[in-house]
Amino acid sequence: MANDHDSFQDAVKVYKALGEPTRLSIVELLVRHRDLSCSDIGDRLDQVAGSTLSHHLKQLTDCGLVEITKSGTFHYHHVNEDMLRRYAPLMLEGAERE
Repeated sequence: MANDHDSFQDAVKVYKALGEPTRLSIVELLVRHRDLSCSDIGDRLDQVAGSTLSHHLKQLTDCGLVEITKSGTFHYHHVNEDMLRRYAPLMLEGAERE
């Protein structure tokens, strides 16, 4: 029964994260472009301050939707496709068609 509770809590975190328009836009970008650095994401999103972007990325990583890979001094963000497939599979459909 605890597993059901954990799944429910995971779903709440994911849907709360995706309910914010900027975070939804970030996930859409990462679905289309795979790995992007924070500065790449910022360049593609107009009018988002660096500190605000960092906050949004933290929310997305905390709920498991986004993962980070380090390469030298750069941090690249990418979508956790398993989580997205589980909680928001429609977001992956556009990328599969491209």
